[in-house]
Amino acid sequence: MDSPRVTIHDVATAAGVAVSSVSRVLSNHPSASPNMKSRVEAAVKQLGYQPDLVAQSLRTGNTRTIGLLMKDLSNPFYGEMLTFLANSMMSAGYNLLMMTSSGDAEGDSKIIEMLNQRRMDGFFLATVTDQSPLLRKTISSCRNPVVLLDRDFTNLDVARVFADHATGVNSATKDLIALGHKNIALMDGSAQIRPARERSNGFLRAINEAKIKNGVGSPIDGILSPSSARAKTRELMNLPKSKRPTAIITGSTYVTIGVLEALSDLGLSPGNDLSLVACDDLPWLRVLRPRISTVSRDYQNFGTTAADLMLSLLGGEKPKTITLPTRYEARDTSQPV
Repeated sequence: MDSPRVTIHDVATAAGVAVSSVSRVLSNHPSASPNMKSRVEAAVKQLGYQPDLVAQSLRTGNTRTIGLLMKDLSNPFYGEMLTFLANSMMSAGYNLLMMTSSGDAEGDSKIIEMLNQRRMDGFFLATVTDQSPLLRKTISSCRNPVVLLDRDFTNLDVARVFADHATGVNSATKDLIALGHKNIALMDGSAQIRPARERSNGFLRAINEAKIKNGVGSPIDGILSPSSARAKTRELMNLPKSKRPTAIITGSTYVTIGVLEALSDLGLSPGNDLSLVACDDLPWLRVLRPRISTVSRDYQNFGTTAADLMLSLLGGEKPKTITLPTRYEARDTSQPV
């Protein structure tokens, strides 16, 4: 037979203090004296007391839970980043309720509404698009703080964490141009989200500043799976030589996988037959040979920065935007034409 649940009243009796005193200690109230904290903490440890979070939520109006909506939780960057975000929030006493995007604006809107109804204390959002008026309206109705993860809805009083995709891709493109490349293909995912638009901006700025004619017709967006990237790469590599890319920049992990598969199918080697730069320096890329050049963002810094920003909002600070750097590293696959 299970033992009776230890209650806050049992803790108060064991510590020889009032129930209200136990409550103040457990909520870290500044009026709790060191002596009272010591007695209550000893009683909690002795009895194995665990607070009733549901009752605590009803009493305080706080759930200590943050809702998180991601476009794609299977994306390796998000997986790495979420480890640090979740650890930071758990260290501060918050749990995450993670949801995966439905793949369209209407579905994402319904998920956010559901999280709002469940009284989340805050929201981390990386929606499928940041161009939807419906999503903008839904986010504006959230009762508690919002941190956008690399999404740029306009006219919203929310916090944002950005990666400076444009600068990293601009540096990579300039390096390829300096190596003699003119036909450079930027292959990317959805332009409905900020990262792809920023990569495109950085790429085109380098092309225009160099005043070169890029025969590829790049950037090429809307590549949403390895299979579509594979097919597009085969198509590009079968173009006439005057239009065929001598260098490819991949804007996402899915695109990188598809490009590598296509090059293997065609018997082509990155760094020998053409140059290749991948956005996001993920662990499996580091073991490939030749070593693939990358534009990387620090997933640990991104995750902890997002968590710190959320905690500042929960503490009453105003929303702000933080932009984190990206870094281009030329490796074996950045080679002269």
